[in-house]
Amino acid sequence: MQQEDVVPLDKLAKIYRKMRDRISELTREYDNEVETIKAQQAEIATAMKEQMQALGVTSVRTDQGTVVLSVKTRYSTADWDSFKSFVVEHDALDLFEKRIAQTNMKQFLEENPGVVPPGLNSNAEYDISVRKPSAK
Repeated sequence: MQQEDVVPLDKLAKIYRKMRDRISELTREYDNEVETIKAQQAEIATAMKEQMQALGVTSVRTDQGTVVLSVKTRYSTADWDSFKSFVVEHDALDLFEKRIAQTNMKQFLEENPGVVPPGLNSNAEYDISVRKPSAK
């Protein structure tokens, strides 16, 4: 590549920031519209739930599809230390999701050089970020 074909980094950084700003703008617009639709959808779901509970049914076949009323249970804890002790006491590691806490794993490996959990995979790649210029 000849020197005159190289686009200066200053110009590339400006274009990159403009693109990032446009993506942010479009994302905000999209997110706002999606939130509006989700709120409307929640109102309709509430109306269907109320009708089905009043009828004492858990499913209704309509021309537009079958509406199913089900119970969804979510679990959480207010005391992680006690929960972790419970998991260890009952050998119930499967109560956790199978996902590695990235920051904690990085810190563990830095603090314990040479100690690597069996089966651990890692993938490092270069990334570019462009910050706004600081005021002079």
